[in-house]
Parts: sequence; structure tokens; C-alpha cells
Amino acid sequence: MGIQIAPSILAADFANLERDILAVDNADWLHVDVMDAHFVPNLTLGLPVVERIAQIAPMPVDTHLMIEDPDHWAPQYAEAGAASVTFHLEAARDPVAIARDLRRLGARASVAIKPGTAVDPLLDVLTEFDMVLVMTVEPGFGGQDFMPDMLPKLRTLREAAAERDHDLWLQADGGIARDTIAEASAAGCSVFVAGSAVYGADDRRAEIEELRRIAREAHGDG
Repeated sequence: MGIQIAPSILAADFANLERDILAVDNADWLHVDVMDAHFVPNLTLGLPVVERIAQIAPMPVDTHLMIEDPDHWAPQYAEAGAASVTFHLEAARDPVAIARDLRRLGARASVAIKPGTAVDPLLDVLTEFDMVLVMTVEPGFGGQDFMPDMLPKLRTLREAAAERDHDLWLQADGGIARDTIAEASAAGCSVFVAGSAVYGADDRRAEIEELRRIAREAHGDG
């Protein structure tokens, strides 16, 4: 699995969402943040909007649930058309059961951890997940600065996955840009969420290609 770039529509113009989705059609994924103003102090969008986005997006939808009660809600996002559903370990009652439900519904199962959450609780159940999202900012708002002290988590997860011979994707979300993507890639990350870096660029497609190039070089992919 090579380097993948997932622009976050949190940085897009919500009044022109379809236009902004089509403007990044060379991306590998479209990252959609769902926030409920309880788990995080922000409110974005929900099931009906995600379902419509999945219908019109030219790339698969990667939904990041920053919400309470993902045990109830996460499978519904898979049913709505999300190809990958990420829920937060901190909010889940039974993360393994959620992951199995998502896989049964045909979605990739991903679990996220906040900056203050250790990776240790995930290690014994790592093979239950298709991807782990390491938040490199505090979840809830876009435009924050990348937290380099999260890089050891990526390295630990990459080593643990290799020991288990598990094809685990590692995703970083928060502050990913030209000046940060290389170190995240070198630490073992292969899926990068980029909001402000992509949607703030004059040429969004070109920015995606440049981010992909930098990450590939740091990852040793040439």
C-alpha cells in the first residue's frame, strides 16, 4: 500500500461543497469529519450529508467520527456509503465489536486516538483494525499546528503491526503540510489527512501531488 492523501472538507467551503469535492478529484480519499459538539466542542454534519457526499464524490469517503456513542452510530455511516469509518477509542464501549460490525458491512474499520491517549490499549487487538488514526492535533478544529511528539506513537504502531504481520494502515490527521508530512511518513504513516494545506492552496490538485511526492520520498518509495 502506497502513500495516500485524504483532503479534509473541514477546510472546504460548505456553501460550495460539491465544487470543492470535485476540485480534489486526484486524491485517494475524501476525509469527512463528523462532530457532535459533545465529544469535541464543535458541530459539523451528520448522516444525511455524508450519504449524499458518498454519492457524488469521485473518490471513496473516509469518515472520521468525533462523536459520542460510536457503538450505535458507526455502522450507520458504513450503511450510508462511507468506505472507511473511523471512531474514537475514547468514546467506544466495545471497539472490537464496532470494528467487526463495520467490516461486516463492507467498510474499512479504523480507530482513532487523541494526543493524550496511549497506544498500549490497542496493541493486543491491533489485528481487528484496518487503520489506526493518530491525531496530531487536538480534535475538533482545523488549522492547528502539527504535534511532533505524536511521532513515537506512529513508530510504535508500525513496529507492532510488523511483528504481527498485519497490513495496518496508519493515518495522521492535524497540521499535515509540506513541512510536516515527511517526518510523519518517515515514522511509518502512509495515509495523510490534509485540510488547510490543500484547500488553502491556489492549485489544490497540484498541492495533493506535491504532498504525495514528499511523503513518498520520505517513505522510501521514490
